Amino acid sequence: MPATNTYVEKFDHGPGGWFGWVSNSVGPKPLEVRDSCIVSRSPWWIDYNHAPPGAGYLNLVAMLLTRGPFGEHQREVAGENRFVSGGFGPDFTNAKVTLRLKGELHANGAQFCLLVQSVQDGICSGWMLTGQPFEVTPDWSEQTVVAVPDARQWTSLGSRHDRREFYGTIDLPRVLANVNTNILLVMFPLDVVPMGPLGGDPHLLRPEKDYPVWRSRLPEGYVLLDEVRIEFAK
Repeated sequence: MPATNTYVEKFDHGPGGWFGWVSNSVGPKPLEVRDSCIVSRSPWWIDYNHAPPGAGYLNLVAMLLTRGPFGEHQREVAGENRFVSGGFGPDFTNAKVTLRLKGELHANGAQFCLLVQSVQDGICSGWMLTGQPFEVTPDWSEQTVVAVPDARQWTSLGSRHDRREFYGTIDLPRVLANVNTNILLVMFPLDVVPMGPLGGDPHLLRPEKDYPVWRSRLPEGYVLLDEVRIEFAK
């Protein structure tokens, strides 16, 4: 058990388990660590796993696994996961998540949100706290959101047409009580527009893998995280 119910990562000694994402086929990538901050820069991969009839497309800015064990590649990419080594549990119900952050971001209609994911009975269910987005500004700010078990403040990711064997929706209270997979910071929703005619439904295809998109319609910029603090209610 951890000595405290508050997880704090200041990035003074590396990424602390936080990492970025290249694509489904490539997997994780390291984030830049500079001046005790992690830095995530666009272009970010378009996550198409939740295309309509799911919630839609999103950018994965930064993420942290909430349980091990970790393979050698994961350790090389993200360093020591101090969330897991610190003994913090998966119950995020009413947890307060605080970021100290800054950056420059052309969001193009997207919001910067917390996402939590849980795998239960073979289904991965993700919920985004779209009712409490973070704001990325050029000056440092400290902002707190609360993982309340109120589905009106969240958006369920659901699944694209061909991933329903793995992605789906589990009731929010069950997910918050057992965030046993990861937490992420994401940009959502994305305005994914094909570059040129497709002759079919783009949601049945995969953007940037099956067809090019207008990158100018997507979020651009960078985000610096100086501190992540999670105060658990239990």
